[in-house]
Amino acid sequence: MSTPAAGPSSLALPVLDTDLEARLRARMVEVEERLEVEIRSQAPFVTEAARHLLHAGGKRFRPLLVLLAAEAGDDPGAAGVLTAACVVELTHLASLYHDDVMDEADLRRGAESANSRWDNHVAILTGDFLFSKSSELTATLGADAVRIQAETFTRLVEGQIMETLEPGPGDDALDFYLRVVAGKTGSLIATSARYGARFSGAPLEVEEALTAYGEIVGCAFQLSDDILDIGSESDESGKTPGTDLREGVPTLPVLLARRSQDPADARLRELLDADLSDDALHTEALSLLRVHPAMDEARGYVLGRAREAQELLKVLPEGPVRDALDAFAVLIATRTA
Repeated sequence: MSTPAAGPSSLALPVLDTDLEARLRARMVEVEERLEVEIRSQAPFVTEAARHLLHAGGKRFRPLLVLLAAEAGDDPGAAGVLTAACVVELTHLASLYHDDVMDEADLRRGAESANSRWDNHVAILTGDFLFSKSSELTATLGADAVRIQAETFTRLVEGQIMETLEPGPGDDALDFYLRVVAGKTGSLIATSARYGARFSGAPLEVEEALTAYGEIVGCAFQLSDDILDIGSESDESGKTPGTDLREGVPTLPVLLARRSQDPADARLRELLDADLSDDALHTEALSLLRVHPAMDEARGYVLGRAREAQELLKVLPEGPVRDALDAFAVLIATRTA
């Protein structure tokens, strides 16, 4: 007997209109049911491995954005919209399996990662299986969707690879990092919004605006994670503060702090170049970063990006769809979890 799908209990986007919320909830149930079907393999073990992260939870933000963007078109309930919602979630899930291998992660969404439960080979091949399933579904949407998906996948993988590299000679470290974020996170969220608009029959102007909106909010979502890594308490965000800092992962506040030439920041710069696996050094670095102007600068940058996203929504008529997208742009810039 299969385990029931474990989708989100609440919508990841703030939707105040009760009719719109009800439609989105009903369609998300359809997405969950379809995902359960699409991850099945002829080999029960492959199905079990693919189901592992699907049932580990997650906000399902990408398919939800497909559904919400589809509300900007004439036919938000079109079959292609539901298929596209599954495509982006399967692509996202596949990338998580590969991410966990690259990061040597033991946990994902609070559950044992696939590479920890089985091994790296199983995790990599399960990710490949899910990528292939998303490609099969994309093919049913037509040649143009195949092109869009291929371009998105290229950017996503390039972002994953770039994340493992140091900036090249002459590269600005912050600009390099922002390109990584745009590829690894922004690209698929942009395509989520694009698919929703396209397959519901929205005008080209709306599709282009929502694609740009998706890219911006996707990047801002990751950058707000960077701020949470430094500024949150564990009981607020559900994550251990300073995890990225301890592991030496470059994040927005760290990169901004590194730019400081203030002599008073000499100790912080020294710590950022040190091995922060030492608890005492890690605690000191975290304390110094939390009160550094780089934190406010990072928050200001994310707020500015959220305002850019809001401006793009002016192509939409005023109403609950625009309100929900507008509220989400604000939410990502000010979230605490």
